[in-house]
Amino acid sequence: MIEIRPLQPDDSLEALTALLHKSYASLAAQGWNFTAVDQPVDVTRERVAMGQAFVAEHEGRLVGTVTISPPKPASGQYLRDPVPACYTEPRTAILAQLAVHPDLRGQRLGEQLMDVAEAWASANGYAQVALDTAKPAEQLQRRYERRGYVHVGEIQWQGKTYGSVLMVKALKPEAAT
Repeated sequence: MIEIRPLQPDDSLEALTALLHKSYASLAAQGWNFTAVDQPVDVTRERVAMGQAFVAEHEGRLVGTVTISPPKPASGQYLRDPVPACYTEPRTAILAQLAVHPDLRGQRLGEQLMDVAEAWASANGYAQVALDTAKPAEQLQRRYERRGYVHVGEIQWQGKTYGSVLMVKALKPEAAT
């Protein structure tokens, strides 16, 4: 059974980083140098500290992850680049580091991780979720479109071998209980 839960202080960031590397290796093989392809543990630590990270655990090992963060300050930086406007809008959560171990792909674990991240964002008062992905990664874009994400712009991150598309999904307000 796979358990999805918040990242805990005693979870290994080395194991999480190794999961990211393994999960993003197929994208690297296509020539796309996503940050998670080879980020050091310090960058993983920085990225999960920005918001709420969730992990999927199976038989004692991390097999999936996603991080959801609050909006960035317009005057700040995101991974050492200027922040795109859609990442600075109030009530916008930013989804990043979505990863599933290659051995567990095709089991909807990525969808479940996104469900958890989007539910967390909605429960915490966010009106929308923003993300970016490689412009040539058309399959990933279609996956996000099926979930309700729409294209809102493009960006060229410094040092990346590809341009990125920016996508946003409006969240449904939490029902009053």
